[in-house]
Amino acid sequence: MLDEATTAIITGAAGNIVAYMLNGRADALRNWVSKVFHDGSTGGSSASLRALEKDSLALGRGAASESDVKARWAILLTSLLTAHPELRSEIGMMAATPVDGGMINVGSQHNYGPGTFIGGNNYGGITGGSS
Repeated sequence: MLDEATTAIITGAAGNIVAYMLNGRADALRNWVSKVFHDGSTGGSSASLRALEKDSLALGRGAASESDVKARWAILLTSLLTAHPELRSEIGMMAATPVDGGMINVGSQHNYGPGTFIGGNNYGGITGGSS
């Protein structure tokens, strides 16, 4: 049985893993998973990386919910932490790291009147090509 603080760390880290997936931070997440789940054997983190890819795709397609993926990663992190308690600080850092997805600026443009509009500017009417 894990103590309350450890459970909070695991829950926070699992939530941030999902947030990384949803915010397009897959490269940073792959690096972290490779580092933390590496067990010293050849391809030690490959199962975790496959799980990461599978979950990212499932979230992107709407085939899995955020809560399902978060629960899956909480289980993986619990297993990892049980086997390797020395990784608690590394997992704690993932839990405490703010996930910055960047800012997406969505604008709107209304084009009223005849003619061709480029970037909100009217470049005259459309004329037929007669020769």
